[in-house]
Amino acid sequence: MPRTFGHLIAGKEVGSPTTFESRNSSDHADVVGVFPEATREQVREACDAARAAFPGWSATPAPVRGELLGRLGEALAREKEALSRLVNREMGKTLKEARGSVQEAIDTCRFFQSEGRRLYGQTVPSEMPNKELFTYRRPLGVVGIVTAGNFPIAVPSWKIVPALVTGNTIVWKPSEDAPMVAYAFAKLIEEAGLPSGVLNVVYGGGKGAAGEFLVDAMDEGRLDKFAFTGSTAVGRHVGEVAGRNLLHPTLELGGKNPLVVMRDADLDNAVQGALFSAFATGGQRCTSAGNVIVDAPIHDAFVQRFLAAVAGVRIGDPVKVPDVLYGPFINQRFFEHWLAHHDLGAADGATKLYGEGRILPGNLPKGWVGTDPEAAYYGWPTVWGDVTPDMAIFQQETFGPTINLVKVDGIDEAIDVANAVDYGLSSAVYTINRDWAYQFKSRIQAGMTSINNTTNGAEAHLPFGGVKGSGNGTRESGIWVLEAYTYWHAVNDDVSGVLQLAQMDTAYVEPKAAVDVAKLT
Repeated sequence: MPRTFGHLIAGKEVGSPTTFESRNSSDHADVVGVFPEATREQVREACDAARAAFPGWSATPAPVRGELLGRLGEALAREKEALSRLVNREMGKTLKEARGSVQEAIDTCRFFQSEGRRLYGQTVPSEMPNKELFTYRRPLGVVGIVTAGNFPIAVPSWKIVPALVTGNTIVWKPSEDAPMVAYAFAKLIEEAGLPSGVLNVVYGGGKGAAGEFLVDAMDEGRLDKFAFTGSTAVGRHVGEVAGRNLLHPTLELGGKNPLVVMRDADLDNAVQGALFSAFATGGQRCTSAGNVIVDAPIHDAFVQRFLAAVAGVRIGDPVKVPDVLYGPFINQRFFEHWLAHHDLGAADGATKLYGEGRILPGNLPKGWVGTDPEAAYYGWPTVWGDVTPDMAIFQQETFGPTINLVKVDGIDEAIDVANAVDYGLSSAVYTINRDWAYQFKSRIQAGMTSINNTTNGAEAHLPFGGVKGSGNGTRESGIWVLEAYTYWHAVNDDVSGVLQLAQMDTAYVEPKAAVDVAKLT
């Protein structure tokens, strides 16, 4: 009998009248756990608990908050294998990728443990005597967080860890696709010593459920900050609600990421990079490559090698088969959206070079190594050729194992085509020409660029985020994320004992008579 879990509100586990089951993405008969659907009132209770905990947590010295995150990092490292296998089971990520995502959370804790001993402000000289000027980082207050299921521990850590080290309290609505991973993560944070009410977790869906209720909490005055990872469409709505409440949200949204292969590229390296960029996590990454843009002189050679590599991609249940490139779709909704794009590609006039839709017993690709394809939603790796920027499949995020091949002539056209989408998250170029690499990184409209590497990947000390439809300019990770969870407080301290008015009483030095240098000689 699967275990039933509760929301974590003010240090207590709380149930709800309605529940939902979290199932193994690779085997829908396997129930991982049963979780409550939060009511609107429970979301409000969580916000109120975070508000009540804010004075004590924000007054805790930042180095002490950082030490707690250090203990969390140690707990995550201790439980890395168990957490990785849980990610592997619940959302269908390969074990190798799952281990990498848990390591990302560990790295994030280690980085921000040390930031607890920095969080630098500045001492600024005053234009008045006997007066000092200072700046301080101050926490914003209660942070509402909604995260997606494709990175159920790495991405939440990008938000939760910096929010905590800067002194904020949190209400987190994790993805309904990976609630068990979220519960385990929250319990490890609790083990590290976090006071009750500082982190509250509510479970449930998005529209008409816990996610929507948490967004509505901004209008109710219960939140001081909102951080969201998900689709651009939902992100726009979150941004609208935040804007009318004068909040600056963190929006990490979708992508249609270009990977450019220039005529001088190492083709073997480029093929492997494009393969992983397109199909890792079954293409269910915001940083997955959407369009591979290939320079004309090597286009045919690249396509030939790439299709051969795609035909050899191993696909199956990543829990049972450890060396697959990708496993199932995280949920039925993603699968159906991906399946519909096949009609879109055909209507556009693109040429389908590889792929036959859903993997089923009578429709198995060469690389299928699973046992029962009907136990979950699996998709053929799909490659479209003859794609042009005016096509819908070039423009729209597919969020599945699909890649488009686009032919261009030269670096200028490659950059123009790469920029011809409404997104601007990640990008990559394969070239050994330093000028072409420079041109690409200087002119690409993206928050992140790789040179001779994939469109995927992030490190805990580098900023993560996009431009255009991929975000609102905020960044995750590294020191840059501190701007998202703090405000600057300016303080002037006058010890003169008299009224001094800047700009009005300032004793600027008066110039003396002008010196004519020519007359000096």
